[in-house]
Amino acid sequence: MLVASEAVPLVKTGGLADVITALGAVLIEHGVDATILMPGYPAALANAIGLRQIGPVIDDLPGGAGRLLLGRMPGANVPVLLLDTERFKSRSGDPYVNDDGLEYDDNALAFGDLAHAAVRICAGRTMLPAPHVVHANDWHAGLIPLLLKAQGIDTVGSALTIHNLAFQGNVDMAHADRLGVPADMLHADGVEFWGKLSFMKAGILCADRITAVSDTYAQEILTPRFGHGLDGLLNARRDALLAIPNGVDTGAWNPAHDPLTTRDFSADDLAGKAACKRELQRLCGLPVEPFAPLVALGSRITHQKMADVALDALPRLLADHSRLQVVVLGRGDHAYEARFRQLAADWPGRVAVQIGYDEKMAHALHAGADMLLHGTRFEPFGLTPIYAMLYGTIPVVSRVGGLCDTVSDAGEPDAPHELANGVLFDGEGADDMVRAMERALALYGQGSCWQRLQRNAMQADFSWYGPVRKYIRMYADIAPAHARALFENTLLPRSAAADEAATLYKRA
Repeated sequence: MLVASEAVPLVKTGGLADVITALGAVLIEHGVDATILMPGYPAALANAIGLRQIGPVIDDLPGGAGRLLLGRMPGANVPVLLLDTERFKSRSGDPYVNDDGLEYDDNALAFGDLAHAAVRICAGRTMLPAPHVVHANDWHAGLIPLLLKAQGIDTVGSALTIHNLAFQGNVDMAHADRLGVPADMLHADGVEFWGKLSFMKAGILCADRITAVSDTYAQEILTPRFGHGLDGLLNARRDALLAIPNGVDTGAWNPAHDPLTTRDFSADDLAGKAACKRELQRLCGLPVEPFAPLVALGSRITHQKMADVALDALPRLLADHSRLQVVVLGRGDHAYEARFRQLAADWPGRVAVQIGYDEKMAHALHAGADMLLHGTRFEPFGLTPIYAMLYGTIPVVSRVGGLCDTVSDAGEPDAPHELANGVLFDGEGADDMVRAMERALALYGQGSCWQRLQRNAMQADFSWYGPVRKYIRMYADIAPAHARALFENTLLPRSAAADEAATLYKRA
């Protein structure tokens, strides 16, 4: 059972949503019976397929009554369980913050309900079969491993994946009793974190395994710079810490077969990308100029994603490069959003800004842009630059986290590296970003060199094949003894797996 706060296409604020549904689907393809448990937001209730209530109303959740609804993900053969509560149904916009950008004051109880519902299933207290493994994702599900231990449930293995350690679910300690956190855990060696109760710390402390979503990020979070105060605990539990990089749903993000773009294209035939560029320019109200360098920014508009740095760097680049065009797609901090709108007003016909997220527009952005500017102060994995690379859009990114593992720097324009697929830069200042963009623009002016970068980017393997096998091996390690062979069996060749399954059935 995969437990998360969002999953595409029901609710998405970032890459977590993409990962959860894709992982669920690829686990099923490998023979693992995977189900996603997530909140019953209005959008999820409206769009999940074939929802039906499972069992009676649950009336003993921390935040009040709730019910479990079972259905399927639209467009994917993945079962989804929705926890339908009044708190989740009130979240018609962002799942975590209100219209003023402030965290909902009932987040502790809302996501506490999610954890308790998961543990109730694990304990066999619903009409659903208990899973062999529960896989919690980020702080929203961080209480699950603690509650399993507190309730003495040792028949279910627990894993916690850290998608972003900066978000920790630190809530008022007054909630502890209502959330079912034992009193003997309310101290610095337990779940207390700077006077708060930390959902993320609870998961790190109690999960059977902890995973980070890239090799570099797994090392970074052990340091004070990237550990956000939890590096000491992570170092103490480093024997339980694994690096399992994310994969990409190459069915949904495939330029050769993408119903959301205007033309298909591939690494061997890039002609369609020019048509996609024209379409992006048209959609954004920019002049249709085939040779104008078109730069995209497509991510959360936040301090983490260097929105402040981009806002300082872009006017300089626009002033120095008269044909440069910029398209911004995203949402986040309202102050930064306002400044990007002002940037578009200051540079009409050169800058287009769309606040919000739209899946079709996201595909148009990656297919049509020449470059993706993706500055970030930390990056656990970095799905957006990979989507860009799959569509031949060259990433200009910070040298941090998962970006170090997926982007190979081109070096200087006068002698670019043969196997490069992007541009990496160090530092967090506007000068650092401008210098990186100047390198990228110089490379763009070298036709054959640029096309080599594009082909290198499009031909890299970002599929789920390797990551999912690592997850299954981890599940086998933490599953109850009687279920380990079931997970291991899915890693065998298909014919051998069938023979092994028949043997296990006869023994049973």
